[in-house]
Amino acid sequence: MTIYPFPQDTTEAVTSVPTIAYDTPEALPVGTERFMLQQDKLYVVLGVVLIIWLGIVFYLFRTDRKIARLEAQVEPTPDTLRL
Repeated sequence: MTIYPFPQDTTEAVTSVPTIAYDTPEALPVGTERFMLQQDKLYVVLGVVLIIWLGIVFYLFRTDRKIARLEAQVEPTPDTLRL
């Protein structure tokens, strides 16, 4: 194990830090991704998936409202609580 002494000048320690290159090359699309992007089908698939999710959310919201309405109708009144 090697122990290095602290530098006397603190600016030397700050300026001697190696920099990280952020210019990473982007990978080219391959396979299905390339086909979908060439034919603009990727956006069609994303649009269909978005429509399906919106439909599911709408269905759950509507079902929740219907259940709440039914629960309010069936809610026990003091007359029906006789034992």
